[in-house]
Amino acid sequence: MWRTGPGPSLRRAARLCSSTPPKASHTNFTARPHAEKQRRRRVREEGILSSQHGSAEGKAVKWSEKQKIAYTAPTPPGAKKDTSLPFPSCYSPEYVESSWYQWWEKEGFFSPEQHERLPHAVDQTFSLCIPPPNVTGTLHLGHALTVAVEDALVRWRRMQGCRVLWVPGCDHAGIATQTVVERRLLRQTGKHRRDFTRDEFLEEVWKWKNEKGDEIYHQLRKLGASLDWSRPCFTMDPGFSRAVTAAFVRLCDSGLIYRSEGLVSWSCALESAISDIEVDSKELSGRTMLSVPGYEHKVEFGSMLSFAYPVEGHDTEVVVSTTRPETMLGDVAIAVHPDDPRYQTVHGKHCRHPFTDRLLPIITDSMVDVELGTGAVKVTPAHDHTDFVLSQRHSLPRLTVIAGDGTMTESCGQWLEGVKRFDARQLVVDALVEKRLFRGRKAHAMSLPVCRYSSACTLNEQWVWGRSEDEARQRAAVKYGLKPDAVTLTRDPDVLDTWFSSALFPFAMLGWPDQTADLQQFYPNSVLETGSDLIFFWVARMVMLGTELTGQLPFKQVLFHSLVRDKYGRKMSKSLGNVIDPLDVIHGVSLERLQGKVKEGNLDPREQLVAMEAQRKDFPAGIPECGTDALRFALCSHKMQGEDLSLSVAQVLSCRHFCNKMWQTLRFTLGVLSENGATLETIAKTAPLSSMDRWICSRLHSTVGQCEQAFEAYELHSVTSALYSFWVHSLCDIYMEYIKPLLTQQDQEVVLTTDAEHSGDARQAAIAVLYHCVSVSLALLSPFMPFITEELWQRLQPFAPEAAAQTSLCLQPYPRSAQLAHWHFAEEERDFLLVQEVIRVARSLRAQCGITKAKPDMWAVCSPSQAEVLLRFGSAIRTLSRISDLHICCSDRGSIPPSVHSTSPPKTSLAGVVDHTCQLHLHVQSGMNIEKQIVQLSQRRDRLVPKLDQILARVQSPSYLTKVPSHVREQMDSKVSALEQELKTVEDQLKLLQEMQTAE
Repeated sequence: MWRTGPGPSLRRAARLCSSTPPKASHTNFTARPHAEKQRRRRVREEGILSSQHGSAEGKAVKWSEKQKIAYTAPTPPGAKKDTSLPFPSCYSPEYVESSWYQWWEKEGFFSPEQHERLPHAVDQTFSLCIPPPNVTGTLHLGHALTVAVEDALVRWRRMQGCRVLWVPGCDHAGIATQTVVERRLLRQTGKHRRDFTRDEFLEEVWKWKNEKGDEIYHQLRKLGASLDWSRPCFTMDPGFSRAVTAAFVRLCDSGLIYRSEGLVSWSCALESAISDIEVDSKELSGRTMLSVPGYEHKVEFGSMLSFAYPVEGHDTEVVVSTTRPETMLGDVAIAVHPDDPRYQTVHGKHCRHPFTDRLLPIITDSMVDVELGTGAVKVTPAHDHTDFVLSQRHSLPRLTVIAGDGTMTESCGQWLEGVKRFDARQLVVDALVEKRLFRGRKAHAMSLPVCRYSSACTLNEQWVWGRSEDEARQRAAVKYGLKPDAVTLTRDPDVLDTWFSSALFPFAMLGWPDQTADLQQFYPNSVLETGSDLIFFWVARMVMLGTELTGQLPFKQVLFHSLVRDKYGRKMSKSLGNVIDPLDVIHGVSLERLQGKVKEGNLDPREQLVAMEAQRKDFPAGIPECGTDALRFALCSHKMQGEDLSLSVAQVLSCRHFCNKMWQTLRFTLGVLSENGATLETIAKTAPLSSMDRWICSRLHSTVGQCEQAFEAYELHSVTSALYSFWVHSLCDIYMEYIKPLLTQQDQEVVLTTDAEHSGDARQAAIAVLYHCVSVSLALLSPFMPFITEELWQRLQPFAPEAAAQTSLCLQPYPRSAQLAHWHFAEEERDFLLVQEVIRVARSLRAQCGITKAKPDMWAVCSPSQAEVLLRFGSAIRTLSRISDLHICCSDRGSIPPSVHSTSPPKTSLAGVVDHTCQLHLHVQSGMNIEKQIVQLSQRRDRLVPKLDQILARVQSPSYLTKVPSHVREQMDSKVSALEQELKTVEDQLKLLQEMQTAE
């Protein structure tokens, strides 16, 4: 934008820092919520400091240093990692995450152009933009959550065969970047920004950006973000700047951007407007002396001063109150409530200003709060938001009395012109005292904006705009009827804030305003994913500008994730010193380095103390090396909507343990494949033979279905939960424990059994099932854990039944339940619930008896239908329960299966209840501690009796039959039967043990 000479220059009103509310008699609608926010913050800080000298070890995460293994094979950057090396004995993030990303990037796997090479490609597009982080900083865990969620969606869609574009980018962070560069120039050259021309200063900004900008991109790569690095977008790139200019001109031409008087937040140090989000508040309880940049002595805040305005022509006065007496030089009126009886006689009269001799009208307005202060309000439109509104309603002038550099303007008079505003404050008070108009001072709780907050009025009627200087000159010539060579142009130093350029990101990143191929193909974006705190600052602006400039909404869906907070409930913020660099979680960091980072920041002493004490309590031994995959999986395991996310390192460490579980699973699988020399078929041709094979295959089919539904609903926590449950609880804890004796021949009793499930064919089928369960699970996990899944999948490939369609797992087809339809065995999944409960009770009985190595016989007394299930899964029950034989007895002799034993369990066996129709009896021949068993069973009975009584009281209530639905009554009846049966079994067992004790 350009000004045509000889238009008047502007003087800005400025306020370095002030109170909110500025006057006691103004209604402030945000005071209470803000005060409550500050109260909660103080409570949290006190909680951190309360046990400052106590032990930090109690609640801190406990961990031990794990073995670190380095990948040392000579691999040039971008070359594929060598996975033919020996398989390390344990999981090491450093080893796993080496080299893969450089290979992915070099091969162009993240580019939408690779879509054409996918055999499973579909004609669908998926595009989104990363919320551009500020180039001034580094990423913290809040950014890591954004990356983890977006990359999971991007990788999932890419594996589905979609044409995917995810653009990396950074925001130039206007004022923040300017501040950093100014400080750097002052430190290195002793020069201020005003000592440089616009182009010279911009050149310095670019120098700094080129040095600093790569740090964020390095973090994104370390996080595994599958961004298309051939299309990076920075909001000050030439192409993006052209988009900003085009947007500005179009909005001006349509009348949506115009010059008008208004108030903005202003930094006197920067002499620039700043966004409201860049203004932090400091709560003051009363009179407080604070250091202010540019002042030798501390400045007093938190005081309310009162002074009088004499009423012209009357022997009376109107007393007003303010926390900023220096602004009274800009007073243009006094406002009272029309119904306030104290001021009825002065309506419409005037007061004489004691220093400028101006007449100030006494106006009436219902905005005035009669309960606060004196009920009379000094009106300073150029320096107060409420007063500005009053000036619009009553057509009052707006006098700027504080300049952009924080000094008083010439309109204040020679005695104040050029004086710094806080020095002028005392001069004004002294002058009021001298004129006997000062009426007192008292302590006043207030909220002090600490980011050099100010208000500014802007007005210039001779304003033209253009995409270039030539275009602006032509427009000015037409507008004012001049020849182009008669127009003198001056570039307006004002700029729109950084949110304006960020609001253009969804389409400017694709080449707008040009109709590029990317814009045609990827706009509107498929989805916007971001934090819920950016709804107003960013999302709303994108919607407005996208709709206005392109005629379309910029994205089809908006997905908000919760905010990441520390364990004390505080939002992660540099100003609090509680941010955690995701690289510190990935690589690990010492407590000393963490505290060093806090000291390097710009925190005040109390905030630094709180931040360092929180670190000492939370990370007394530092943060362990967790790895990227564990961090991503932990972040995606939280529910995205609802409560804010309070991520603990303990949760990430738990996910690292999951990585180790995956590692050991592959180690076992690769060993089995190598030793048995199995020839595998494709998954379509693999048919499970045993009941356990069918169960695990069906569990995998169900898990794939869960992932499909949850991904479509953006419920990533449901996807991670399903995958963790399948791998850990179904695959490792049950199926692998069942097949280990079979495949490794550890237990000759199991191998030599006549059970058909242990035939040679069954062994080969189990190997094939294990391979495909692991391979499919790795593909399912790939969007969340790209590094470890790639490493393990590559090591499986030499055993694959056919060559993979793509060289990388990240481009393999994402598993679909339809492909596993032949692996769906609903009956096995349903029946295995009983088997799991039998195994649980059997293990509990073993633990009660203190049995570790022995394998006793076990009897199951159950119904005929349960007997059939236990017979089919007999081998699994024997192996997983660690029993030598399973005897099944049925009370209903008429319909028992032929192979069911008819003998009853020994009277000396220990009994346990599975449900009201199934009991287990473990035959313990020797070594049982009878006295200990009696104590345990007595305690168990004491717990069962009140539980049963409580349920019976509900069941026997008069309204039970009429108010409780029938299906609920059936559930309650089953629960009563089970509890009664369990209680009877316990009492019978107690009686037997007591008899045995007596016999001894």
